[in-house]
Amino acid sequence: MTQALNQTALITGASTGIGAIYADRLARRGYDLVLVARDQERLAALAERLRGETGRTIEVVRADLTDPADLARVGALFAGDSAISLLVNNAGLSMTGDLISVDSAEAERLIALNITAPTVLAGAAGKAFVARGEGAIVNIASVLALLPEMFDGVYSGSKAYLLNLSQSLAAHYGAKGLYVQAVLPGATRTEIWARSGKDIDMFPADWVMDAGDLVDAALAGFDRRETITIPPLADADLPHWQDMQTARAALDGKLSRRDVADRYREPALA
Repeated sequence: MTQALNQTALITGASTGIGAIYADRLARRGYDLVLVARDQERLAALAERLRGETGRTIEVVRADLTDPADLARVGALFAGDSAISLLVNNAGLSMTGDLISVDSAEAERLIALNITAPTVLAGAAGKAFVARGEGAIVNIASVLALLPEMFDGVYSGSKAYLLNLSQSLAAHYGAKGLYVQAVLPGATRTEIWARSGKDIDMFPADWVMDAGDLVDAALAGFDRRETITIPPLADADLPHWQDMQTARAALDGKLSRRDVADRYREPALA
């Protein structure tokens, strides 16, 4: 277990679910906290409990990260507080349908919270951390980043974006002291399901992970400095994941060439 000394973690979507559990676990590891969410009452109650149980300094920041002004205000905290050494990009939402069935405003809100907000915050945190030569960003993605055909493509696409962003940041800035972890949960028992009008119990019971178990596994991956952590992936299936990464890497140098592939030179069948 990593113990934090005079370090602060900023957690988005911290009022409930995965974010609140990260707050609990990190406070017990010795982190002071900046808790960010829209629900002021829940944030205050969580902060009060954790102060009493851990003695850590905990700041509450009420913010709607789909609002550009609120997002900018949270992003500015990284430059203003050198003690912040960890960002947990957890805030996110799902839709009540898919791109064809929902109002466009719902899709726009998802993109704002699931893509724009974590991008802006990762950029702000990354600038501060790289300048200091150390710091960590945890992006909560999803296994749906790897399974776009299963559910709504806007949600899974937003999580694929976070996976891509995490891998790129890790590759480009890992040597400069920035550690980036993408966490890919499977179905996890949180409030996101009810908020999007879905029933988590529609899945077989052995598909659904407890949120506490998810966070504990993610923190084990954090301690091991994994770039990608997939808590539900069984040990027996790990070689399939490794083969997928090897196959993807093998495409390097083959995807950009002057000439089109021979198959596209053949006339199309009538």
